[in-house]
Amino acid sequence: MLIEAQAEQCTFVTRGLCAASVLCQVEPVGRWFEAFIKRRNRNVSASFQELEDEKESSEESEDEEYQLEEFPLLKTLDPKDWKNQDHYAVLGLKNLRYKATQKQIKAAHKAMVLKHHPDKRKAAGEQIIEGDNDYFTCITKAYEILSDPIKRRAFNSIDPTFDNSTPSKSEGKDNFFEVFSPVFERNNRWSNKKNIPKLGDINSCIEDVDGFYSFWYNFDSWREFSYLDEEEKEKAECRDERRWIEKQNRAARAQRKKEEMNRIRTLVDNAYSSDPRIKKFKEEEKARKEAEKKAKADARRKEQEEKERVKQAELEAVRLAKEKEEEEARQQSLLIKKEKEIQKKAIKKERQRLRTSCKNWNYFSDNEAESVKMMEEIEKLCDRLELASLQSLNENLAVSTKEEGKSAVEKQIIEVNAQLKKEKEQEEARMKQSTRGADNSAMGGGSGSKSWSEDDLQLLIKAVNLFPAGTNARWEVIANYMNLHSVSGIKRTSKDVINKAKSLQKLDPQQKDDINKKAFDKFKKEHKVVPPSVDNAVPSERFEGPGVEMSPWTTEEQKLLEQALKTYPVNTPERWEKIAEAVPGRSKKDCMKRYKELVEMVKAKKAAQEQVLNATKTKK
Repeated sequence: MLIEAQAEQCTFVTRGLCAASVLCQVEPVGRWFEAFIKRRNRNVSASFQELEDEKESSEESEDEEYQLEEFPLLKTLDPKDWKNQDHYAVLGLKNLRYKATQKQIKAAHKAMVLKHHPDKRKAAGEQIIEGDNDYFTCITKAYEILSDPIKRRAFNSIDPTFDNSTPSKSEGKDNFFEVFSPVFERNNRWSNKKNIPKLGDINSCIEDVDGFYSFWYNFDSWREFSYLDEEEKEKAECRDERRWIEKQNRAARAQRKKEEMNRIRTLVDNAYSSDPRIKKFKEEEKARKEAEKKAKADARRKEQEEKERVKQAELEAVRLAKEKEEEEARQQSLLIKKEKEIQKKAIKKERQRLRTSCKNWNYFSDNEAESVKMMEEIEKLCDRLELASLQSLNENLAVSTKEEGKSAVEKQIIEVNAQLKKEKEQEEARMKQSTRGADNSAMGGGSGSKSWSEDDLQLLIKAVNLFPAGTNARWEVIANYMNLHSVSGIKRTSKDVINKAKSLQKLDPQQKDDINKKAFDKFKKEHKVVPPSVDNAVPSERFEGPGVEMSPWTTEEQKLLEQALKTYPVNTPERWEKIAEAVPGRSKKDCMKRYKELVEMVKAKKAAQEQVLNATKTKK
């Protein structure tokens, strides 16, 4: 501040000592620059900005004047269970909750610190719990969560006071708007979009209703559930444990997010089903369609009457148009035919001209054999060359000498012969390719380079008959059987056996009969039946003799034999006599022989199954 001058003193300004004034460009910096940018963007004056600052200061004063609501159970809170506490209630913002500003949160925390800080309470003579076990830790944790926007958003997502319930269809049947409107208003807070349509009333138009349900069926929610993570990755001892915790937390969040979206979808579905406006719109739409249908029927009837009136005229016009098209098509066909005839005559003329030219020059040779050969080549040119090539060649022959004409003709002959040779080579390559494919198909293409001898084919047929369809791991058993009994020494896999069996099935019946006949002839050769000597032909003690033929067992006889074997166990006296009596038409020896055959069949089946099982274990 300047010192005031005395009465007898005067203040003079000497202009001669001052420099001339200069206009300078001044740029605002700091908070003045920020205020300048705001004014420029909003196109307001400095006085308007002062009014805004006053408004903000008044809002701050209102925030400071907000009366905090003391949490009655604050001193009973367990600091170790801080995650389950209501942070807004701890800071006294129970009524404001997610609407509280950061300034209000900061002011509430300051007020709580001034009142509940351990030093304050200790000075007042209150007993203080040492360490982090004092309830003041809950205040610190509440401020830590609510002052961080990310953590606060996570806590707001699981706000314990929020009502997640959704009305059922029956609840909103009578008073739809009173039931569902508060629910949608309550769930507006989770939307990422700001312009949220209202439910409206019974008089809302169909566009507003469709917009409302489209918004909620495509609801974009920011609600997330990271606050409910059971594990904290900061507590992990290593990177692998931290990754495992993150994986578990992500899975739990995704599941809760899915349940939340299902809740919203259920709410919208129930509202849509109970909305009286939707029913009204559907009825109006139905009535509109009925009216349109009736109007269309009337219009069709009138149109039909009109069509009947002009039908004959239209048919006449169609007939005339068709006749005209047919005439044009006939003229076009005649024109094309005429052009073809002209071209054909031209080609014939050029061919005759070429023959005449070559004939006049005695086919460019005095030797009769060479002339005949050249004549054949000329005929080949006539057959192969097109009209343009023939015309060009004839023009060259007309203006050239005999030697030049011969060169031109020989050049054309060389080109035609090269083209014929190329076509012949391509045809031979195709024939070879098709022959090779047929040979590969006949050899059973899947077997690769492993050839199949006649003995192997017979052994394969025998194995296929020995192990019928239904055998466990049938083709592995057949491959193993062939590897054990084959004399070629080639190891076959189940895939090779399957492919060869399929190729044999594709053969002609005559080829199949030839293979089976060769296999049977080889079998008879290896198993020659020695005729029994008359002197040595002694009947068996157990069976009637080798020459006796037994009739095959029927299905009914087989069932009776099995039932008799169960009825009369081994320790039954005269067991086989009783079994024979139970099977009509069969003697005791027939039953005993059949039983022996059944036992052998069961043993063979078990042996095959054990062999496959052992082979499978060996592969593993």
